[in-house]
Amino acid sequence: MSVYKPQGSPFYHFDFQWKGARFHGSTKRTDRREAQAVERAEKERVRQAAPVTSVGMTLDDAAGRYWHEAGQHQTNAENTERDLARLIEYFGAARPINTITGDDVAKLVAWRRGHKVPHTDRLIAAGTVNCSTTKLLRRLFSRAREVWGVRFDREPVWRKHVLKEPSERVRELHEDEAERLDAAMRDDYVPLFDFVRATGQRKTECFTLRWPEVHWETRQIKRKGKGGRDIIVPITPEVREILWPLRGHHPDRVFTYVAECTRDGRVKGQRYPITKNGLNACWRRIRTAAGLTDFRFHDFRHDLATKLLRDTGNLKTVMRALNHADIRTTVRYAHVQNEDVAMALDRVQKSRKKSRSANLKVS
Repeated sequence: MSVYKPQGSPFYHFDFQWKGARFHGSTKRTDRREAQAVERAEKERVRQAAPVTSVGMTLDDAAGRYWHEAGQHQTNAENTERDLARLIEYFGAARPINTITGDDVAKLVAWRRGHKVPHTDRLIAAGTVNCSTTKLLRRLFSRAREVWGVRFDREPVWRKHVLKEPSERVRELHEDEAERLDAAMRDDYVPLFDFVRATGQRKTECFTLRWPEVHWETRQIKRKGKGGRDIIVPITPEVREILWPLRGHHPDRVFTYVAECTRDGRVKGQRYPITKNGLNACWRRIRTAAGLTDFRFHDFRHDLATKLLRDTGNLKTVMRALNHADIRTTVRYAHVQNEDVAMALDRVQKSRKKSRSANLKVS
């Protein structure tokens, strides 16, 4: 697998070894996806020329097969590729997968827990360690055992290596916070943030939105989402008001930004598709400028779910709006705030008093 490392320049350098074949190259950031496609094709060519066997399957073999059969088709394929590369970086490409023990996994988790969130001094969350490391390695083991016929004398007891995650937190965007956020917002990013607040879509589902997925005639946005499921977002009058003025900015991508300077192939004043890195950087700046604390981009989704549940009282409506496959997931997102409980109790208590008063008058 490849390990991409920014070198402090507008180039990414990569160097990987795949079943005895070596491939070196460098590409500008704007050509990264093309380079990744070439890299994957070369890996698959060599893999087919020298197929792996279940006896002594290395971690490199397992990661390559998993990527080819499943990983590259996932919605978050770029993250999966990076996480597989991290496992290879830690264990080594030649490590036989069936020699990885529970003690090895415990040390891996401890190593990963020491990593920090990019551009911050905060350690990554327990959930990030579980998802990007432990659970991914477990999926490799499961596929190796159930599909590729690898035999494990003693497989790690995975439940012992899953870190405890904090209970789903309640975080809603308050009115004064929304006003500060609007005041700090960069003009060319306004449509994207208006869209996420109106629809509750995930970050990736926002900045990757394409015009062929916007169907004006049926008033729907149709696309593939998390887990390969179909996502349908209604084009309400508010969503139409957000998207309609963006036509003509770019032939394919809906959300774009205006380049502030000429560099890396971009021309000042021209529009280009918003990228994940660009959105993350913009979000950090406006969140700081607005003085928002303890509010993540994903909390826009929590915010909409909470407000929608408060307005409708219907969990299934919230489930459909967030495109969840399981209503149990919706329950975690759509929190009922303490003040909502207090108001509901107050209504019941007042109703009781009215009923008692009516009975006394009749008697």
